[in-house]
Amino acid sequence: MAITTNKVLRLTFTTAGGKTYSINIPDPKEDLQKAEAEAVMDTIVQKNIFFTSSGALTGKRDIRVIDTTTNDLYDPPQI
Repeated sequence: MAITTNKVLRLTFTTAGGKTYSINIPDPKEDLQKAEAEAVMDTIVQKNIFFTSSGALTGKRDIRVIDTTTNDLYDPPQI
């Protein structure tokens, strides 16, 4: 039994097909600034790095840092 915490940076883009596409980056730096994340997203869109089932990434939609805590209450017995 243990408590674990995880943090991810979720970059969400719009696609040419009108859908959204998210990229999760684990363990973002603690002092990450909005401008830094936006610059990375702009580069990804400009360089056309990813192509999704709904087309190329066309713009920024959202930037979030998601912090989760998991409290594992049960560990199965080891055999």
